[in-house]
Amino acid sequence: MFDKIKSIHAYEVLDSRGFPTIACEVTTDNGTKGKAMVPSGASTGEREALELRDGDKKRYMGKGVLKAVDNVNKIIAPNLLNKNFDVVDQTKIDEEMMRIDGTEFKTQLGANAILSVSLACAHAAANYKRKPLFKYIREDILNNKGVESAIYKMPVPMLNVINGGAHADNTIDFQEFMFMPIGATSIRQACQIASECFHSLQKILKGKKFDTNKGDEGGFAPALKNAEEALELMVEAVKTAGYRPGIDKDVAIAMDTACSELYDSARKVYVFKKAIEANILSQEEGTKTTEQMIDYLESLVKKYPIISIEDGLAENDWDGWKKLMDRMHNTIQIVGDDLFCTNPRITKEGIEKGVANAVLIKLNQIGTLTETIETVREAQNAGWCAVVSHRSGETEDTTIADLSVALGTGQIKTGSMSRSERIAKYNRLMEIEDYLGLQAKYDGVNTFTNIKKG
Repeated sequence: MFDKIKSIHAYEVLDSRGFPTIACEVTTDNGTKGKAMVPSGASTGEREALELRDGDKKRYMGKGVLKAVDNVNKIIAPNLLNKNFDVVDQTKIDEEMMRIDGTEFKTQLGANAILSVSLACAHAAANYKRKPLFKYIREDILNNKGVESAIYKMPVPMLNVINGGAHADNTIDFQEFMFMPIGATSIRQACQIASECFHSLQKILKGKKFDTNKGDEGGFAPALKNAEEALELMVEAVKTAGYRPGIDKDVAIAMDTACSELYDSARKVYVFKKAIEANILSQEEGTKTTEQMIDYLESLVKKYPIISIEDGLAENDWDGWKKLMDRMHNTIQIVGDDLFCTNPRITKEGIEKGVANAVLIKLNQIGTLTETIETVREAQNAGWCAVVSHRSGETEDTTIADLSVALGTGQIKTGSMSRSERIAKYNRLMEIEDYLGLQAKYDGVNTFTNIKKG
């Protein structure tokens, strides 16, 4: 069966910060449609594929994406249509767009332009095959049809409940503090636990007279003194909600320190700028060498139920990452985000050098579904975990929920229990779980195949 692409149309929409991003709709010969919207990040790695913006300060403060839209409608679309691609030829479609662009980091067409077409084609193909997206990716793209009783691994959520760094206007330098409901037995129960802990934290913050305004990803953004204060509040919230905090209990904690944002490459030190500006730390207290940062992270892990740390050091501090891994002895998950930028080549290098044991997966860091899948496979084949992730500028598009289930990553990072663009992903996961019934499996703490437990 073949269903050729008939039309490709891109256009501007708004992300969760009210800035433009690109959407695309693909239509096939038999009238099947597929639509996708591309997210946008605030804290971005140096090796991310290019997010093409217009730069016209008179329009959306330079953040318009009409150039990316034109690149789809005037360059990508004619090329793909002239070659009569079948909509199910995902790899060929993605490779053709990469060929047209001709650069590793999609600097000619823009990764946002390319990704919009890549994902819209996947959605259209899934609709053509009359399958949910997650099932289409697994059965048709991965060619893993299996048997009717095949198990789909549901992801453990990383629920961002305290925002800092580039995601909030407060005094916390670390970017994200997250609940992980590892003791749940289903996505539905995980969402319940996460919601109850989130609302318990809100009550505690109000009771202590902290601001409960929210950051970009729906977490609270109180003016706390340091990471320790955030972690203490989170442990208290878990207990107040009636659950047990711990890496082998009901709820564990994950952190994204986003240390590339803190790194002074000239001096090769980490500077807690927000805490220094707020006079919480002196210049000396707020400046750490790589070794001191590793010592600090290790002290937090020993004191609090932290099971995962993302971007614990800067993206260019590879020697430091190796020291961090050697020190932690695989007792926690060490996730590379800016370090790898969902790039299969860089991820492979990281695996060879042993600088982490997990990779964060963000579709728009690399720009195609095909390369994203390749990066996940690299990680899984090495015994690493992969964490499918949203961006701080999100839309109501729920592709990442399906992707996490299709690839069996076992973990997803998609924001807090507020803001509809985040909740949409949780709702989609519960919908998938209901669809699968007994074929859905929630592994909880056992999803951490990359660390020693117990």
